[in-house]
Amino acid sequence: MANAELHEAAWFKSSHSGSQGDCVEVAWLGEGAVGVRDSKNPTGPALVFAAGQWDSFTAGVVAGAFER
Repeated sequence: MANAELHEAAWFKSSHSGSQGDCVEVAWLGEGAVGVRDSKNPTGPALVFAAGQWDSFTAGVVAGAFER
């Protein structure tokens, strides 16, 4: 994934995010990829996941797989 593509991506936060700024941002990238970055450091590194990886992660979140 090119840095330019990440820089030009339309990043967004969850509507459930608070106002403290401790959030992650997500962007839908080309070819089904998904970018994830720290909202406090938008020029810092981003993680990029394939569509299937992102789908598995979000399904796990919904199913409660990451509850403590």
